[in-house]
Amino acid sequence: MYGETEPAAAAAAERTAFRRAEKQYKLYKPPKPKGRARSKRGSGQGGGGGGEDLSSVIDFHALLAAGDGGLPAGIGRSELAGFDRPIFCFLDRPGFYFIPGALSIDEQCYWIKESLKTFPQPPNRTNLTALYGPIFDLLTAAKNQKILVEVKKTDGQEISEQNSDGRKIHSNNFKFIEDSEIPKGEVYRSTAATTLFRKLRWSTLGLQFDWSKRNYDVSLAHNKIPDALAALAKMMAIPAMPSGEEFRPEAAIVNYYSPSDMLGGHVDDMEADWTRPIVSISLGCKCIFLLGGKTRDEIPIAMYLRSGDIVLMAGETRECFHGVPRIFTGSDDEEISALVSQLCGEDDSFILNYIQNSRININIRQVY
Repeated sequence: MYGETEPAAAAAAERTAFRRAEKQYKLYKPPKPKGRARSKRGSGQGGGGGGEDLSSVIDFHALLAAGDGGLPAGIGRSELAGFDRPIFCFLDRPGFYFIPGALSIDEQCYWIKESLKTFPQPPNRTNLTALYGPIFDLLTAAKNQKILVEVKKTDGQEISEQNSDGRKIHSNNFKFIEDSEIPKGEVYRSTAATTLFRKLRWSTLGLQFDWSKRNYDVSLAHNKIPDALAALAKMMAIPAMPSGEEFRPEAAIVNYYSPSDMLGGHVDDMEADWTRPIVSISLGCKCIFLLGGKTRDEIPIAMYLRSGDIVLMAGETRECFHGVPRIFTGSDDEEISALVSQLCGEDDSFILNYIQNSRININIRQVY
């Protein structure tokens, strides 16, 4: 409305159907009890101690297990020649495809490791890059309990270090060292690598996305999408691609969710051709995913995304608002129990501890 103030616009947004759904499903931590007389509240992960109503959340794994017993109204299932995985869709959301259990346990573990070890490596940028510059080998530093320190320069001195490949790189005067190695009188800021690792929220692969300008900055240094990830995306994109055409993976955004994180409703509209899908891979803890309509006033569909699931969004669905109001951890860690046997090695214990309380989403895009 013309002349609407920012507070008024914010208040209007709070009244939309999409926002109401976000509030319905988001994680509400129980308030801390005050005084001895107050009873202790439930420790579950949803408003009021875990007793919230999730009966309307669609579970495609349950539908798959039910076989041909009939699908709820508005949900379709299709088979595609040459594509050996089940495909679900919503009849009123053209271009949306849900592929439950698309990745094997071994594949899930591989991409979890790549997401934590390889994908945050420079020249890929992360949410930490603006503050600390390029950070190499963050996972290794966190596993080894190292400290990232900012070292003061002396006249004519340039601080540098070597990455895991033996190449000397400049690190904006930040480098990882042992706690016992902190030079006295020369450091004025330090952060534990484990703290930085837990603060990791996104990394960008391939063409780099500029979050401040909301576009792809081709001038930024980047590597192409890893071949294995590109091959996976091409194969999984087939149900959403025009016959005979191949998906071209040119960029990817990796999102890292901690237990209380959510992704607000938004539209992915920075790519040139919306007929090409976004290939979205879920890893780790399950979440609730909301798929709305072309305005926030349309009631969104709520569904579970589990580790190994893949979602495709193409065509008209690219214009739909979508988001993640909640992930499930703690009492729900049976969702990733199948990963435990594959991440039981001593070198994997840090990753296992992380993924038991986190979710990773890799979404691959064709930019042009």
